[in-house]
Amino acid sequence: MIIANQKIKSKQLDTLISLKNELKLRNYSPKTCKSYIGVNLRFLDWFGKSPREVKNEDIRRYLEDLRHRGISASTLSVDINALKFYYTKVLKRKFFSDIKHPKQRQSLPVVLSVSEAKLLIDSTKNEKYRFAFCLMYGSGLRLSEVLDLRVADIDFDRKVIHIKAGKGNKDRITILAEKMIPNLKLFVKDRESDQFVIFGLAGQKLTARSVQKMFQKSLSEAQIRKPATCHSLRHSFATHLLENGTDIRYIQELLGHKKLETTQIYTHVTNSVLKNIESPYQ
Repeated sequence: MIIANQKIKSKQLDTLISLKNELKLRNYSPKTCKSYIGVNLRFLDWFGKSPREVKNEDIRRYLEDLRHRGISASTLSVDINALKFYYTKVLKRKFFSDIKHPKQRQSLPVVLSVSEAKLLIDSTKNEKYRFAFCLMYGSGLRLSEVLDLRVADIDFDRKVIHIKAGKGNKDRITILAEKMIPNLKLFVKDRESDQFVIFGLAGQKLTARSVQKMFQKSLSEAQIRKPATCHSLRHSFATHLLENGTDIRYIQELLGHKKLETTQIYTHVTNSVLKNIESPYQ
């Protein structure tokens, strides 16, 4: 039994190395690499045999087991992608054709009103966190993009920000709010071009957790009752642009969405049409 377990562990190590190498070769993000490797190792722990012995039915049974354990549809989809990548791209196996992604709940994004977004920012007394929230709301940046932003990425003259290697490893250009420019210039004045705009101790990269905690604190102090997160500021950026008449294709480019359908979610929460419709209850 001990020898059998050692063989299984050896196969798992082979899985980790071959999968990691393929993901790196295809330039997947560190976060995706970690996720895909974790999914495949958990599956092999459950399966208890060599990856070469895996059949389509084994993966189906594993996914059904996860579903019965209450795993969400979004997590299940990630697991399917990770397993499919390893068995079809790395091991060149010919299955997965009948394994479909689960239907996911199409929930609407939480959006702050213009006054709520301003109130939240004004309630943030710590300067670096206030700038972080301004960049999310004023430029539509993701939290990870704010944390990775360097001084050289901001073009004050052209009023634009160059996002490098954003989601999907794509570069894009987005707008810089004119209102931010004077104070932001002072904030980064004495820093080198390759230094972080928003930084932690000793100029090191700030953690996402610290920004999220400050966001919740500011949300509470602003007495905003919505279940908002940092990403709600990006949602608010897109929604308010749409309500102000900005073409949705421009918004798609500013957000860095690959598909227009992703951006069209904001048409369901925009108020520009709804406010002109009168309720029949008069």
